[in-house]
Amino acid sequence: MHAMRKTMAKGFTLVEILIVVVILGILAAIVVPQFTNAANEARMGNIRTQTSTLENQIELYAAQNSGAYPTLAELQDDWAVLVDGNYIKEMPKNPFSPSANATTVTDMTAADSAAADTAAAGGDATSGWLYDDETGFIRASSAPYEVEEEEEE
Repeated sequence: MHAMRKTMAKGFTLVEILIVVVILGILAAIVVPQFTNAANEARMGNIRTQTSTLENQIELYAAQNSGAYPTLAELQDDWAVLVDGNYIKEMPKNPFSPSANATTVTDMTAADSAAADTAAAGGDATSGWLYDDETGFIRASSAPYEVEEEEEE
């Protein structure tokens, strides 16, 4: 006599697979936005650090050059005045600016302050940095400064 064997199919049912997929989807929906926020926070930290360093080095340059800040033209020339003078190692890159414009410098004068404020609030993608050579004030263009100001309060 032949003994009848019952064979059991091994594997997962469609319902079990769907449950796992739904659970993974829920977890992804929770985790992914946190990574996006972390990336933006890292960029803002980068901008704060670079801006602080640039301000300090521009002030050092002015102190060593009879109180004269670097001119806009000197900074537009690949930041040569600060790089060649060993004030900074390399041209700073703005992580919020398009890669082709991340190191470029644009004039920020009192006459253009409204345009500069708009640009610094994220409206200008043509420059990496905004600079006023009369005061030595520098800030990143295309960075969400209103977020930074809220965090400081």
